[in-house]
Amino acid sequence: MGLTSRARDEKAHRLASDAVTWFDREAALCEFQDARLGERFRMLLKQIGGDIGQSIPMVCQDWANTKAAYRFFSNERVSEADILSGHFKSTRERIAAAKGPVLVLHDTTEFTYQRERPDLIGMIKRIPKATLEDWTENPKHTRHAEY
Repeated sequence: MGLTSRARDEKAHRLASDAVTWFDREAALCEFQDARLGERFRMLLKQIGGDIGQSIPMVCQDWANTKAAYRFFSNERVSEADILSGHFKSTRERIAAAKGPVLVLHDTTEFTYQRERPDLIGMIKRIPKATLEDWTENPKHTRHAEY
């Protein structure tokens, strides 16, 4: 019933190369135990990716889709590794195909300081500003931008 690992990888890469949208490419390389879970994930990714930053009920638009999303994320047969596997493979392929330096930016943490007097919080941290020359002349050294 199941495909061998090699056959599954070949099928996933074929689907990924035929995929039109970013979420199709990412989802095609995911490795779920059941093909139906992969299809549900693709649908969820399309919904969430179409309105990034919104809550699940907002992007799902109705109770049936919202409930299906929560069932998917609480399914014991779905793991974080399953969900991220396609993204990791796609990222490896994009980096391998890149010509020149690749900037890896991370930490999308957002802080919201809701205070009566926000000026009392003060500066959290100052990071020196990097220039484009810093990145291109010495790409192995990590530099931080000033925010």
